[in-house]
Amino acid sequence: MGSFFRFVTIMALTFTFSNGCSSQEGPKTDRRPAAAGKFYPASPDTLRSELSELFRNAKPRTAMNLQAVICPHAGYVFSGTVAASGINQVDPDKIYDNIFIIGSSHQASFMGASIYNKGDYVTPLGKVAVNIQLANELIKSNPVFSYVYDADLNEHSLEVQLPFLQYHMKKPFKIVPIVIGSQSTQTCKKIAQALKPYFNEKNLFVISSDFSHYPPYNEAKTTDKATCDAILTNNPDALMRVLEEYEKKNIPNLVTNLCGWTSVLTLLYMTAGDAGIKFTPVQYVNSGDSKYGDHSQCVGYWSIAISRTSAAQAVPSAEFNFTKEEKKILLGIARSTIVMYINNRKTPDVDDKNFSPNLKLNAGAFVTLKEHGELRGCIGRFTADIPIWRLVQQMAVASATEDTRFLPVTTREIDKLEIEISVLSPMKKIYSADEIVLGKHGIYIKKGYYSGTFLPQVATETGWSKEEFLGHCARDKAGLSWDGWKDAELFSYEACVFGENDVK
Repeated sequence: MGSFFRFVTIMALTFTFSNGCSSQEGPKTDRRPAAAGKFYPASPDTLRSELSELFRNAKPRTAMNLQAVICPHAGYVFSGTVAASGINQVDPDKIYDNIFIIGSSHQASFMGASIYNKGDYVTPLGKVAVNIQLANELIKSNPVFSYVYDADLNEHSLEVQLPFLQYHMKKPFKIVPIVIGSQSTQTCKKIAQALKPYFNEKNLFVISSDFSHYPPYNEAKTTDKATCDAILTNNPDALMRVLEEYEKKNIPNLVTNLCGWTSVLTLLYMTAGDAGIKFTPVQYVNSGDSKYGDHSQCVGYWSIAISRTSAAQAVPSAEFNFTKEEKKILLGIARSTIVMYINNRKTPDVDDKNFSPNLKLNAGAFVTLKEHGELRGCIGRFTADIPIWRLVQQMAVASATEDTRFLPVTTREIDKLEIEISVLSPMKKIYSADEIVLGKHGIYIKKGYYSGTFLPQVATETGWSKEEFLGHCARDKAGLSWDGWKDAELFSYEACVFGENDVK
């Protein structure tokens, strides 16, 4: 790619190339501050005083269920208020298992990403514990991670976030410091895949990045808004398109739209396709707004909150399951609804007063009808804003009467029907067929106005290979060619599947 992907070579920084791997390089010791006295005060008292002022002027907390935040990493006199506004979205009383801090290297180029596992981080406000055990586990189990001596040595992007957290958080916390040394989208995907299991309410992700570098004031505002808007789409492809488009615009002095683009892209690869994730802009300024700034050459700063909506919290996770009694209730609702609707076009009233919380969750579901083992109807929805029992009732009617592949179910057929229910986990965007596990994952293929899906059990029932699973879905369900899935958007999901024979 062009200049914005190589912005670090243009900045007035020492750029060191490393072989990227040695876990034996350098002393096993705490990482000492490199940015103190440069990006923020080195004196503890002066630093606390400045942080107090920054948080006093910060935007109030509005983001609930926060899972990540994008914050700038420039000198506090330029970006400190925006960074404080970002960290201010974090619940200061919450105890996280880990706070993952991810930044893109300004000082060294190396393959993959480096995780500091040699000790703790130190700032003028004291020591911040590194979860060395988790760092070692990540390095051991994922080739994309290693420890690179040069990565943290003079890197400021992680360090400048720590005093904000130390000042704001009321309880001790552990960090996992990650510096991305590669400028490869494929590397970002691999990092995201490795970290995705930790992207939940137990952990916080702090993504360190400034925005535009060195355009004039008004151009900086326009450029930074376009980049922010792309991030808010929660679509990594949209972000890359904007970065590439602005590189071609030849805006005076513009070196990059987003200096930490690999860090932000990694975040988007973790969140893309998750309908329960919400991106909220918190605050924007650029260096021209500072009394120390120059309007002819500016650097932009956004803080953006990434939270999980309350509705999404109610959606079952992949590990979600129902008790035998809950399954009986849902299957009973499906059958009684079909019987009443086919016979007199009405649906039964259901009293949910004593239903368990599981039955009142908002979740996607499919109802499948079979007759003598052969498919007789299958309709569902991936998401819902109504309780699962009510969605099952609606989909039971739809499967019996609206599946265009079949004639509506008749009264004579009702007793022959076998009913199966699939309750779905949230969809997750995937970037390779290698991420699909046959029998575990359902697949949703989307290209323009064309789309189609297969539930996880289809692969098991047919005995198809992965190529056949994807090919049949693309051709027979989405209306594409057999290979149409290869340049379409792919999503996977899991399902809790149960039928009437399972609860006898």
